[in-house]
Amino acid sequence: MLASIEDFASLFTKSLESSVFVKLTLGDYQGTDNQLKNIYIREVRLKGELKLAFTYRYKTKDIVKNYVRETAIDLVNTYLQEGFKAATLFTVEQNVVLSIKKNGNILLRKEQPSLKQIPNQLHDKQKKRLIAATPDKQYLQSLGILDPSGKVYKHAGDKYKQINHYIELLRPLIAEAGMEHIKQIVDMGSGKGYLTFALYDYLQNVLKINDLSVKGVEFRQDLVDLCNRIALEAGFNSLHFEQGSIIDFKDNQIDLLIALHACDTATDDAIYRGIQAQAKLIVVAPCCHKQIRNEMELSKKSNEMEILTRFGIFLERQAEMLTDGIRALILEYFGYKTKVFEFISDAHTPKNVLIAAVKIPSISSSRKEQILTQLREIKNYFGISKHYLERLLDL
Repeated sequence: MLASIEDFASLFTKSLESSVFVKLTLGDYQGTDNQLKNIYIREVRLKGELKLAFTYRYKTKDIVKNYVRETAIDLVNTYLQEGFKAATLFTVEQNVVLSIKKNGNILLRKEQPSLKQIPNQLHDKQKKRLIAATPDKQYLQSLGILDPSGKVYKHAGDKYKQINHYIELLRPLIAEAGMEHIKQIVDMGSGKGYLTFALYDYLQNVLKINDLSVKGVEFRQDLVDLCNRIALEAGFNSLHFEQGSIIDFKDNQIDLLIALHACDTATDDAIYRGIQAQAKLIVVAPCCHKQIRNEMELSKKSNEMEILTRFGIFLERQAEMLTDGIRALILEYFGYKTKVFEFISDAHTPKNVLIAAVKIPSISSSRKEQILTQLREIKNYFGISKHYLERLLDL
């Protein structure tokens, strides 16, 4: 049927007023902006107020702008007069299709509704967290992350996200290692225990693992005392913290060993303990790679890679990659499938490398020989006499 842009705008307005509006699309653009393709319009709720979100679809980007209802209606009118030759209004009652022909005729066609449900009007959908912010999370309140009502404190938002990011990283690794095998967990250098508590909560209350034992090892006695008190108050009966260092830790009953930000060779101490215990999963985030850097500086090896070791910042980065690359090879030698990826510990620190190693049934003797050859060649090329982890394992 012949109609006008005003007729279409009137139907758009009525759909909003009667709460049957689903969405509106504008297409067949023939205006002056050669990058613009379409506009998609939907209703959103921002700070309790309903608005219309316009997504401007360009060839290489999308731009979203939010408008109050009156402005949105005026803009649709304007856009249909200044370049867009087609529009479709979707409501729960009907679809209305507008076509503007080359001769200026405007056709309006009504169809059966293709969308019969009004979409969620939340602009920013709440992400489902593995560690939920709820009033029963006593440990998160004691750690200053949640208030008594279960709401995240503004100053603790980054820490709360960090905790959930950490659990999201561990979840697939635990599944790969076999959830049924993860009973004895040791967190080396547990600090104030944010991540240790969250891991216990996830294993105990989300995965429902029975016969669980989680132990945090921390050198500072005041933090050990604090964490044990919080664990007691939270009713986490199988979570305990003890004072000590990684190298002095003697328990070989470990299924999952974690060491985040263990400085320099303390990371190797942790990996060594994990290998000794035949842990099902070893997860470390190394830092302060001094041992290999010092050896590279002393040897001053000259080769075609010299440009990567001549300058201090390049030498530091190369030493980090070499240190962690060798660690990954050694873990493989001892029967671990190893992954290396980035881990952002929180919003105020740079990206870190996370080394995750899952125990596998066996490794062939030929592959072990290949690894030993690789280690010799790498060390010789960069002037490294011995990696500290090799010494610990007598490799």
